[in-house]
Amino acid sequence: MDVTIYEVAKRAGVSIATVSRALRGTGPVAAKTREKVLKAVEELNFTPSRLGVSLAEGRHAANGIVFPDLAGPYYTEVLLGYEEVASELGRSVVILSTKGRTKVNDLIKDLAGRVDGLLIFGHTVPEPLVAELVRLGVRLVFISREPLPGADTLRSENTASARALAGHLTGHGYERFAFLGAPLSSQDDVDERWQGVRAALGGAIEAVPTRAYTVECGFEAARDLLGGRNRPEAIVCSDDEVALGALLAAEELGLDVPGDVAVTGWDDIMAARHSRPALTTVRQPMRELGARAARALDELITGVRDTPRHLILTTELIVRSSCGHHPQEVST
Repeated sequence: MDVTIYEVAKRAGVSIATVSRALRGTGPVAAKTREKVLKAVEELNFTPSRLGVSLAEGRHAANGIVFPDLAGPYYTEVLLGYEEVASELGRSVVILSTKGRTKVNDLIKDLAGRVDGLLIFGHTVPEPLVAELVRLGVRLVFISREPLPGADTLRSENTASARALAGHLTGHGYERFAFLGAPLSSQDDVDERWQGVRAALGGAIEAVPTRAYTVECGFEAARDLLGGRNRPEAIVCSDDEVALGALLAAEELGLDVPGDVAVTGWDDIMAARHSRPALTTVRQPMRELGARAARALDELITGVRDTPRHLILTTELIVRSSCGHHPQEVST
C-alpha cells in the first residue's frame, strides 16, 4: 500500500501543510523541522503525489463532479440541483465527464487536487481509486451507489417502487413481460429495478439489454423485440429515455400503446408526461439528489460533521395511460 502524506506528517510530528511546504519549499519551515520531514520521507520511502500535496495546501472554494456522461435529462436535473445549492454556498463547480476519455484515473486525481471535494456518480470511478481517495482524506459524496466506508452516499429507492409497478401491471391482466435496458454491467439503480420487478413477476419477465440508456438504443432494442414472434404484453423500461424509444418503435411497427403493448419508464422526466400516450413511470427526485449532494459535501468540507451519512430518497409510482386504460386517467 502506498504511503500517504498523512503518514509522513504523523511520523514527523507535524501538520500535512508543513510537510507540503517542506517538500515544495513554498513557505517558511525551520531547518530542524524540515530535517524531521525529510527523515520521515526517507524512512517511509514516501513518493509525493500531486494529489496528496494539493490536498495539504488548503481550500479552493470549488467542488468537482465526476459523471460517466452529461447527456440526457437525468444528468441535467441532478446537475441543476447541485449547481443551485453550490452557488448559494459560494462554490464553483468543475465537471468531469469520463465518456470517451483516456487515462481517467489521472484526470480524476488531477481534479481531486484542484477542488475541496468530489461528487461521483455510481461506479464511474474504479474501486481501487475510490479506496485511494478515501485513504488520502478526499471529501467524497456518491450518488446512486451502495454505501461504502469513508464517503457519503445518496440514492433513490428502487426495489419497492419496482414491485409496486409490477403489481400495477399484473392488475391489468398482463402475463408476458420484458425488462428493456437490463444492465450490461453493474449499475446499481437499474439492477435494483430489475431485481424488484423480477421478484414480483418471476419467470414471466425476461431481461433485454440495450447498448445504452438512450432513446435511440431503446428504439433499436424495442423494434427487434416487438417485431419478433413472442411479443411481450408489457415492456418495463429501465428509464424514461429507453421507454420513449420503445414508444417510437411501437409506432413505427403500427402497434397501439397500450392496446397492443403496454410501456412503462422510470425517472419522470418532462417528456414522460407530454408523450402520447403519456408515460406511466416512477418519479425519482433527480434535482433533490443533486441539491442534497451539494449540501452533504459542504458539510464534510467545512467540518460540520466527519461521519459519513447514507440517505435513500423516496420515489413514487406515477400512473398514466401508456400501461393501460384506467377509470380516471392520472396526468401529473
